[in-house]
Amino acid sequence: MSLRARIADLIEAQGPMSVAQFMTISLLDPQEGYYATRDPLGSGGDFTTAPEISQMFGEMVGLWLVQAWSDQGCPKNPRLVELGPGRGTLMADILRTAKVAPEFLADLEVVLIEASPALQQIQGDKLRGLNNGTMGADMSWQAQFDDSLGDRPLFLVANEFFDALPVRQYVKTERGWCERMVTVLNDELVFALAPVPAPPAAIPAGRENAPDGGVYETSPAATALAESIARIIAARGGAALVIDYGYTEAAGFSETLQAVSGHRFADALAEPGENDISAHVDFAALKEAGQRGGATVRGPVTQGQFLANIGITERAAQLMKSNPDSADSLLSATERLIGNDQMGKLFKAIAFVPPAISDVAGFPP
Repeated sequence: MSLRARIADLIEAQGPMSVAQFMTISLLDPQEGYYATRDPLGSGGDFTTAPEISQMFGEMVGLWLVQAWSDQGCPKNPRLVELGPGRGTLMADILRTAKVAPEFLADLEVVLIEASPALQQIQGDKLRGLNNGTMGADMSWQAQFDDSLGDRPLFLVANEFFDALPVRQYVKTERGWCERMVTVLNDELVFALAPVPAPPAAIPAGRENAPDGGVYETSPAATALAESIARIIAARGGAALVIDYGYTEAAGFSETLQAVSGHRFADALAEPGENDISAHVDFAALKEAGQRGGATVRGPVTQGQFLANIGITERAAQLMKSNPDSADSLLSATERLIGNDQMGKLFKAIAFVPPAISDVAGFPP
């Protein structure tokens, strides 16, 4: 039975499901979920992430992590965590670059948060040879981030991870804010509105003037995770860097849920498990969550600003000088990462550090 048919049967049995539940099943179902069954990256997949565009992205992130560790007095026994490591490319570039600080690697533990067995295998193949005695602990994998990671200084990176966390959507109607649900009509999965308005507590203040049809989108999973990460960093030290596409101010009243297949937009409900489903990250909400967790929060700034501030253009010039035959491709990759009409403006970066830290590389005070 297809995943679509199983979702339809579940709806028939329990009633309409939230958009968040639909996203979770579509992406993470153990048998047919999108991330559980494939490598979605690259030209042969459905999308391309920054680490796959150029090694410079991972090098900049690696140097940022080493700098954050150094700024805190080089704490012992750091733990390096990546959320959603993809093919392992970013982590490979981080660890290669971090060799500039052997003391950082000497007692480092690496934990990869990955729910997909298929991607865990790809990551293991990519990274296995890197743990050649330069690090103090073996790499390990966990399906999700949890409190077991709260006993050591936490250095964490999440690139294009938060956009895949489930969102809930509420639509303004004459009878109030009603949650958008997924149901079955004429054997097709369709969106519908809950018949009973959401309780007032579900909708934050300041949205009373929304027009009918306006959408409020929220990700409780994202803010809870951000607060948990911040709480560990505030208590144990470390730093977190989150890079993703999203918006920095309070959102308007439009939705951002989208599906992608073969580098093209697709119908989110048409083929569950076959399309990547995501939503733009609410960086203002992540900032508030980090502050609730007790961390100092820097940013958000655009990805272009962040990478330029920590030296990507200088690194590109260095690589072009030593590899003149690759100058055009290096220039193209740099523009793709920092250009305002490419990834540079749409993608944002935000950092969590301990409350005693004020200066954070790449971010204005």
